[in-house]
Amino acid sequence: MTRLVQPHLDQVEERIIQQVAAFDPAIEGYVTYAIGGRGKRLRPLVALLAGGASGEVNSGHVDLAVIVELIPSRDVSARRVMDEAERRRAQPHGECALGNSLSVLLGDCLFAHALNLSASFENSQISRAIARTATEICSGEMIQTQRRFDLNSGWKIICAS
Repeated sequence: MTRLVQPHLDQVEERIIQQVAAFDPAIEGYVTYAIGGRGKRLRPLVALLAGGASGEVNSGHVDLAVIVELIPSRDVSARRVMDEAERRRAQPHGECALGNSLSVLLGDCLFAHALNLSASFENSQISRAIARTATEICSGEMIQTQRRFDLNSGWKIICAS
């Protein structure tokens, strides 16, 4: 399925790497580390496939794919700090070198940058939808963290007697 949009995925990868130049040179190395790990790029893949399903994939779909890859970078960074994880995908993560405070701030910079990119869509409804989604992601993370050890929230296991 990836082959259907592979040229566009390659564009997304190039655009993600180009985003480093948008940051202050003093933090470019941190940004490169945070967004440089290729990973599976499932979010961009879904965005591009959805674009293809609605017609032909265009530059707006590529823009959206970049944004949906950058927004969760904030969440991943914060989650690793909160979980006190030392590795991600078998690699030591940046928080080891940055410390928790700078790591969370780096995630916030990437998050803000993604929201700034979303403001470039001519249709403001797209930008608002992205901002709403980002708000829901943050709210969900807060609720998840708040209820981390609450065994009474979430799914309940029903045992047959």
